[in-house]
Amino acid sequence: MKKVLTASSNKIVIDTVKNACKVYNNYFEADIYSDTEQIINYIDYQIPEIKVIDFSCADIDANRILSTIKEDPWLHFGGIIAVCSDRKTFEELEAKKDINIVSIQKIDDFAKHFKRLLRILWQNQQFLFNRGMQDLIGIEGSGSFVCGNDSIDIRFYTNFLVTYLYNANRISSEERFNLQMTLMELLTNALEHGNLEISYEDKTKWMKQGGDILQLIATRAKMPQFANRRIHISYSIGKSTSTFTIKDDGNGFDWRNRTKEASDTELHGRGINLSRELVHKLYYNDKGNQVSFEIKNLRNSINNFPVMFKPFETIAYTNKQVVFRQNDPSNDLYFIVAGRFAVYSQKKLVSVLTPNDMFIGEMAFLLNDRRSATVVSVGDCKLIKIPKQAFLSLIRRNPHYGIFLSKMLAQRLVKQTSKTLALSKQLKEISENPN
Repeated sequence: MKKVLTASSNKIVIDTVKNACKVYNNYFEADIYSDTEQIINYIDYQIPEIKVIDFSCADIDANRILSTIKEDPWLHFGGIIAVCSDRKTFEELEAKKDINIVSIQKIDDFAKHFKRLLRILWQNQQFLFNRGMQDLIGIEGSGSFVCGNDSIDIRFYTNFLVTYLYNANRISSEERFNLQMTLMELLTNALEHGNLEISYEDKTKWMKQGGDILQLIATRAKMPQFANRRIHISYSIGKSTSTFTIKDDGNGFDWRNRTKEASDTELHGRGINLSRELVHKLYYNDKGNQVSFEIKNLRNSINNFPVMFKPFETIAYTNKQVVFRQNDPSNDLYFIVAGRFAVYSQKKLVSVLTPNDMFIGEMAFLLNDRRSATVVSVGDCKLIKIPKQAFLSLIRRNPHYGIFLSKMLAQRLVKQTSKTLALSKQLKEISENPN
């Protein structure tokens, strides 16, 4: 069961969330709070993945809640759906470009669209929720979405995917901006020119007449010949690059002609060329209803780290420097900022740690034991050195640090158990079939 934190005292917002959660009551449960301190404490303990924050309530300090989440990467799970009552607040939230906000809705739009947004989360729950704590950094794999013919869906999918990859440290700040721009442009093209068959000339005429393009999209999307068309988004995350593919159900378009240099005086049509400048190896299929591109991954590094760690010493290492030796006292915990670290036990290499592992020396640190291995830097690296007493104080003030660390250690135990079982199976097969 996934919690939907709703920070609001507005009856419309609260009822909207409750009614939507009833539709998916096997997966989502609404927790409603209207006190700022209670909301922040809830976030600290529960680390909820879906957070509805109502910026229209005078009795809730929504900006303080947003800042609390923004300052601590360990709270960057899922995303925030921000609700506001006026255009000014909407534009202020847009201007913040907060990586945690995946959708901004005025109250009326929220009441109309939240059930659909929750359905999107439900339909893609494996990607959105079933990820381990170590997936925060260095994830690899593939997945896909199916998107409806609605601009809100496009923006929601784009924001969620980009937010996830940024918080998972697979894309840098620069690549985050480039990916956001490219996905929005190419998905909009797939919607307008692909599925809804709005030609370049049709759009130009509509815009010159002062028409709202969203109205045109909504009208075309209701037509029987377009109503069942979908946009398919797939991704593959590798070690050094990630590939994204967008495919629509339309008849394709003459991308060769449209990718020619567009005039700066044209109302639209420059997006494909802009996308080519922002990403790598952008290419279409012959039909013109599928486009793929690559981006470079962030490797062995993190975009940011918990704000509570900032006061502690950051240590830079060059190649082959010793962090600590086997049997040394374990007085400090190390948070991995960048680089790789070789772990030796009895002079044998047993593991290589990266930012994916987050910490070095946490077991001896927690068990009051001596170091069980020697750790050596591989290339240029950075660590944050956290004294034991200071970290324990952090946990007392920020309980979710302890919850997070416990989950991470539990996952490592499960992973190690799986490896042990697999090895035992292999040894059994060898003993039963020696030849």
